[in-house]
Amino acid sequence: MSSQKSARPTVEKEQPSGVLRRAIAASAIGNGTEWFDYGIYSYGVIYISAAFFPGDTQNATLFALLTFAVSFLVRPLGGLIWGPLGDRLGRKHVLALTILLMSGATLAVGLIPTYHSIGLWAPALLVVLRMIQGFSTGGEYGGAATFMAEYAPSRRRGFFGSFLEFGTLAGFSLGALLMLGCSLALGDETMHAWGWRLPFLVAAPLGLIGVYLRSRLEDTPVFQELEASGEKERIHHPFRSLITEYWRPILQLGGLVIALNVVNYTLLTYMPTYLKTEIGLSANVSLVVPIIGMLAMMLFVPFAGAFSDRFGRKPMWWLSLGGLFIAVVPMFMLMATNVVGAIIGFAVLGLLYVPQLATISATFPAMFPTHIRYAGFAIAYNVSTSLFGGTAPAVNDWLTAKTGVALTPAFYMMAACAIGAISLVRIPETSRCPINGTEVPGTEDAPPPVALEPAGAPAPAAARST
Repeated sequence: MSSQKSARPTVEKEQPSGVLRRAIAASAIGNGTEWFDYGIYSYGVIYISAAFFPGDTQNATLFALLTFAVSFLVRPLGGLIWGPLGDRLGRKHVLALTILLMSGATLAVGLIPTYHSIGLWAPALLVVLRMIQGFSTGGEYGGAATFMAEYAPSRRRGFFGSFLEFGTLAGFSLGALLMLGCSLALGDETMHAWGWRLPFLVAAPLGLIGVYLRSRLEDTPVFQELEASGEKERIHHPFRSLITEYWRPILQLGGLVIALNVVNYTLLTYMPTYLKTEIGLSANVSLVVPIIGMLAMMLFVPFAGAFSDRFGRKPMWWLSLGGLFIAVVPMFMLMATNVVGAIIGFAVLGLLYVPQLATISATFPAMFPTHIRYAGFAIAYNVSTSLFGGTAPAVNDWLTAKTGVALTPAFYMMAACAIGAISLVRIPETSRCPINGTEVPGTEDAPPPVALEPAGAPAPAAARST
């Protein structure tokens, strides 16, 4: 047994509950805004393709999905720029900028004239705005997860961190429900004319609320501690240090992100298109099925985060990866039967996905030390996401059309889960491990785990009797 695991648990000073609640809200609102954009884009892809891409419906849909993927190609650039800035200037300042850029780009999409009005300028402007959105998101998610993890107490980082992913599902569901609601209220003709724009305009107030919440908080206690100690300045070439000293966690995180995002974007983003084009469900039913599944997932996310604090992050990931690998083909076959089968199949896959989704912001930031955390997380996460995340809808659509095999997305998810499992083997367990300091959490030189109960709490009766 390593000295890290045999050492006596450390006592950790925790933030006041009011400050912690504001930190959770400030982190989750940015993630919710990001996924609100994905929700309205994914659920409005039929109208967006008709507005910006001429030609037959199938090609227009593919072009719209490829434009969705374009934003992910610039996410690594965003990570390269925002990540080191977040480690140097602080998490708070960078996150205020990223949410403004992100919400502003989403708002502007709703204001672009159509192809019939300005020709090729319409899709060109759409691509530019998606690139701006991707660039800002390259710093948003890594920063929000780092911000959340560094504010949360070590013993409950999984539980509090899960609310970042609760924000993911809430933002996506809100966007999807808005687009669906507009479609039902306005009708197909009005939606194609101008109704699809309305949900995009909601991004502006979401962004302003996020800036307000983040402006009311100090930077994270972990970052302030590092800044006070002078350790923040010891890395003069952060990118070179990342590549030479932390290449292993970068590759490991990248492998986990492949599994995470192929499953995520297949289930949440591509599924409405798949259910309509491959399964033959109506447009509205294809939109409703994933919404029901996401609402069910939201109920279980905080519980999965809390379980990871007690039982560990890695057991939760093994449960999710193994369960998805086994169940994905049967559940896709079930979804092909009828509407009830589609709801049950999606819900089962969504619930199996929850254990990894709920523990992202507790697991990933803890793979790097404080002085390189924002950059390491942002760069590794966004490179992998750009290659395998945002491209998943377009890849699934193209492969399914080429092969003629309706189960192609299921096989793609299985391959991704296998890659994630290989990456998970050598990752240290970081449940309840403090993440302050300049050592990688969970290793022998890092601070040992804190007690499961807070300092000063009464011991269980069995312990007192001994």
